[in-house]
Amino acid sequence: MGYELRVVRESPLAFAELAKAIAPAGFELRASDEIVTGHAGGTYQVGRWDGQVVGEPGSDWQVAQLLRLSAALGARLVGEDGEVYTLRDGVMEVESGGGVTELGKFEEAIDAGPAAWTP
Repeated sequence: MGYELRVVRESPLAFAELAKAIAPAGFELRASDEIVTGHAGGTYQVGRWDGQVVGEPGSDWQVAQLLRLSAALGARLVGEDGEVYTLRDGVMEVESGGGVTELGKFEEAIDAGPAAWTP
């Protein structure tokens, strides 16, 4: 199990609401708990439903997709340690401990696809 990011809203998200909201944003449910989307003819998991939307990104593409999913659900993307992932002027950022770190350009991450981070 990797580092988890959670899609968090003020009001709890019901599964039926998730199912209704994700399709227009380009996501779909598979096996009733996997949230997937396509890239270059393939289908890749972005997150899963576990009473809330949870993702364990292994690439910038997955972080970008989770940000896109969060926006579609009117939610925030929050890490295990309370940091908040945002999109500002086309740049993915993480806010933690009063500081902001740029992760990269959103469109570049989407275009790059789900290639895994290398150690």
